[in-house]
Amino acid sequence: MKVKKIPQRKCVGCNEMKDKKALLRIVRSPEGEISLDLTGKKNGRGAYVCPDKECIMKAVKEKRLERALEKPISEAVTKQLLEDLEHGQQ
Repeated sequence: MKVKKIPQRKCVGCNEMKDKKALLRIVRSPEGEISLDLTGKKNGRGAYVCPDKECIMKAVKEKRLERALEKPISEAVTKQLLEDLEHGQQ
């Protein structure tokens, strides 16, 4: 029996490799909209981040999320991401 490999992704906040399932995917759609991708299947460029406030804030503050998504991240977008996270939309 073949052991299924769990895909690994790097958190843009803490820079740690983790299981893809343990991370949140933030996606920039082809239209340029940035949102939490709860299914992991949305179209667009994705970046992975730990599902905790510190990592998201760090990724935004150090412009890592911005670089990963190739788009400036506004205050409103940051606020929306944190709100979605708080309301447990996983």
